[in-house]
Amino acid sequence: MEYIILIVVLAVLLLGLGGTMLLRPRGTRGVRRGRAGGDIAAGGGTGTITRDGPESESTAGAATVTAPAPAPPAPPAGQPVAEPVLEKPPPSAGRMVRLRARLARSQTGFGSALLNLLSRDRLDEDTWDEIEEVLITADVGVTPARQIVSDLRTKVKVEGTRTVDEVRAMLRAELLAQVETEASRALRTQRHEGRPAVILVVGVNGTGKTTTCGKLARSLIGDGQAVVLGAADTFRAAAADQLQTWGERVGAQVVRSDKEGADPGSVAFDAVSKGIETEADVVLIDTAGRLHTKTGLMDELGKVKRVIEKRTSVDEVLLVLDATTGQNGLRQARVFAEVVDVSGIVLTKLDGTAKGGIVIAVQRELGVPVKLVGLGEGPDDLAPFDPVTFVDAILGG
Repeated sequence: MEYIILIVVLAVLLLGLGGTMLLRPRGTRGVRRGRAGGDIAAGGGTGTITRDGPESESTAGAATVTAPAPAPPAPPAGQPVAEPVLEKPPPSAGRMVRLRARLARSQTGFGSALLNLLSRDRLDEDTWDEIEEVLITADVGVTPARQIVSDLRTKVKVEGTRTVDEVRAMLRAELLAQVETEASRALRTQRHEGRPAVILVVGVNGTGKTTTCGKLARSLIGDGQAVVLGAADTFRAAAADQLQTWGERVGAQVVRSDKEGADPGSVAFDAVSKGIETEADVVLIDTAGRLHTKTGLMDELGKVKRVIEKRTSVDEVLLVLDATTGQNGLRQARVFAEVVDVSGIVLTKLDGTAKGGIVIAVQRELGVPVKLVGLGEGPDDLAPFDPVTFVDAILGG
């Protein structure tokens, strides 16, 4: 009898223990209680936190939060933190000469076509028409092209003979006469009256204004000047970030707004104030790209200039034009010149086109000199424009 009672008791105990195991919720084996009241998976391999209590298959993992990546180890105590190495840009002098070969390769179609036509044994009306067409195709413009053809015809009649060297010399002299201008090509970048020079950079979208500001800052710093960059293109956060990167590489201070769509005049004013406070040599103001056909945007650009002039004078207004846009670029130039008194032209993308005649056309149209040209994508491919080097490159000399 005693044995039967013992067997019954053992059976009851075993059944109770088994029921407890069967009733345990799935997914809770091998876990330990976390500090936040949740369960942290044993072994710590996943680093995930889950809810307390049982979970169905449909809700399992719904509240999973990935732990942040560990921070990089701090340098040993007493060890100095390495400062970023600033780039040392080359000076602006001689850049155009160094880039002459690249310019010559891109302009060969223009110059060689003219030389071939002028070297023909017989220059009839059809040939002169072809010469004029080459000039117009190169974006010289209709009126300048006709003037060049007229001058060349007169020289051919007077001089008579036309050896290859004589043709080259004759064409070189004519192109130089068209490219030269009485206006100074020098950039006003010297401090005056105890204040920095202020350069306002304007143009339509996509011409490379922000890149031009960055490259110009590099060039000025390469010449030993201190530069402040003003990110007054407040409509594109990427423009301010891009300018920030240019400045950090060469040690130029950058003034920008953390608020997208902020008043560009306010940013420009603050940049000029920072330049005066730090006794910088030059303050470069990058402005938002705007369509020349939008009156409101153009008026706002004029306002930016007037706001700056409450603090100091604007020494240069540089209009950035894409050399590949041709006559459309001239239409842009006319409108900008009316609003902000453009003092100089920056021609970008001149390396990728045979339309170098835009130099002649834009100077003739505005009476404003081309002061800088972009001859490539590299950070130091912005050069002061030199007419002699430019014409010789066109002619492949």
